[in-house]
This record gives sequence, structure tokens and C-alpha cells, in this order.
Amino acid sequence: MNKAIILLCGMLLGYTSSAMAQGAKNIRLNEVLTNNTASIVDEFDNREAWIEVENVSFTTYNIRGMYFTTDRSVLDPQMSVPERIKRMSVIPNGDPRTQIGGRQHLVFFGNSNPAQGKLHLSLPIPMSEPVWIGFYNGNAVELIDSVTVPALAANQSYARHGNEWSVKSAENVTPGIENFIKTDETKDAKLKREDPYGVGITLLAMGIVFFCLAVLFVFFWIFGLIMRHMDTAKKVVYTQPIKPIAKTVEVTHDIAHATGNILQDGFQKKGIDKEVYIAVISMALKQYQDDVHDVESGIITIKSRQTGWADESSQMTHFSKPVIPTSHHAPNIPTTPEIH
Repeated sequence: MNKAIILLCGMLLGYTSSAMAQGAKNIRLNEVLTNNTASIVDEFDNREAWIEVENVSFTTYNIRGMYFTTDRSVLDPQMSVPERIKRMSVIPNGDPRTQIGGRQHLVFFGNSNPAQGKLHLSLPIPMSEPVWIGFYNGNAVELIDSVTVPALAANQSYARHGNEWSVKSAENVTPGIENFIKTDETKDAKLKREDPYGVGITLLAMGIVFFCLAVLFVFFWIFGLIMRHMDTAKKVVYTQPIKPIAKTVEVTHDIAHATGNILQDGFQKKGIDKEVYIAVISMALKQYQDDVHDVESGIITIKSRQTGWADESSQMTHFSKPVIPTSHHAPNIPTTPEIH
């Protein structure tokens, strides 16, 4: 039993780790700006280098505990995890913005002080020379994404477009939103660009269909349950034992109504004899007694009545004695018993 529990816990832990790793792979680097002189500002009106990440899936994922680094030495597979963590900047806990929704973006500030906020990292980012940026999972071992950013002019960014990266001019920089937005782009073209293989629209269509089927199933299940209960209630109401009771109640009600009318007439006439009261009550009781058994539809009432079948003498076979002729002249003829 204990081995089974341990095995089940191990499988659950492995599945959870696999699911988390799969979710982490949906987070990728999206845009980098190294020399910020006219781009976005932080909460303290400072202009700092920034890195944008994007959740490419349609589900929410929390990136807290993941790492950024610009030190290529962490690529050494022989380096220990504690040593690798020393060369990285961790995304701290405690900020709801690290819970990135599907198709959403989040900007982190580099060359900054983590004491200024959860999105401020001490990650060193040179302004005017190439830099390699790595994005690691929370185990500080699995490399999720990386990019080598070329030397950029002031306020230029290096942005992803599909699987390709390119330099964007200062007026086309898009921190916190999708890259390469076209104002004249149609909805069909945008959908084709965002979902080239049609996976998202397929899942959405199937989800709508199955949701509608589930709603219909619940509706007809509840409707059938109500109808079954109504049929059961009708059967109970119209069963044979209840009919005589209902009829008896009706007869009793009629008798009470008639008796009340008679008594009411007596009250209006300023009095009524005691004998009339007794006669009315007796008549009502007699009518009730006579009518009760007559309303039992389908039931035969057998009343006892005296018949001759109870006499034992009538149930026996009688034998008569032999008849001997009294005449002296009759011959002696043997006789046999006569059965009546």
C-alpha cells in the first residue's frame, strides 16, 4: 500500500513538473531596448534599459522564480546550480503582474535596483555593444529562450517577428504590446499572422461546440428528471387506494354542507326543536355510513348471510333401512339398501 502511494505521488510530481515545464516554454523573449533616452519610463520617471517577455499560449502562467542573465558562462554544463544562480537575476515573488495571461506581455527594467520594485532587476545590460540575454526556468538549469542583441542606437529595439529578430526604429518601438502592428491590417490577416496553423481557432471552435452540447445535455437531463417526477406524482394521485378516500371526503363535505344549511335555517327561525337536531345528525350519520362502501370502485364487499350450507346433516349421505313386506303372501325376495 505504501509503495503504491509513493509511486502515485511520484507520478503526480512528475506530471506537475512536466506541465510546469511545458508552461514555462510558452514564455519567450520578445523585445529588447538597451539604450533608453526617449522610450518608456519607470515608476520613478527614470529611463532604463528594458526587456519584454511574451506569453505565446492562451493560458496564464506565473514567471516568478525564473531567471535572466547576460553572462554566457552559465552555458557551461559543468557549472553547479548555486554558482549559476549567482550570475543570474531572479524574478521575485509578490507582484501580481508576473501572472502573465495568454497572449500578454510584461516589461522588466535592467541596470536597476530591485529595491525600487518587483520588475526592477540588477541585470547588467550594456548600452552600445552586443549583448547575449538568456532566460532560464526556475531550476536555473533549463534554458527557455535566448537572443544575441546587436549594438543598437539610442531608442532602437531588437524585436521578434515570428522566429526572426530585427531592429526597429525608435518610432516603431512597442513595449508592452505586440510587435509590428499594422494599422491597415485586416482582421483575417492578423488572425493568419497570429495563428498561422489554425490551432487556436480550431480549439476555440471545438470548445464552443462542446460547451453548447454540455449545456443542452444538462437542460434535457433536468427536463427529463422533472417529467419523471411529474409522472410519478400522477400515478400516486390516481392509484386505487386514494380514490375511495377522495370520494369519501367529497361525500362528507356534501353531508356537512347539507347539515349546516338545515341548522342555519333553524337559527334564522329563532329556534329549533331538540328532536330535529337529533334527527338531522342521525340522518347525516346514516347517509355517511351507507355511502362509504359504495364509493370503493372495483372492490367487492361480501356480507355474511345465513344459508343451509352450514348444516352438517345436509352434507351427509343418508342410507335407508331395508323394506320388509308385511304381507304374508308376498314371496321372500331378498332386498338391497336403497340410496337416496
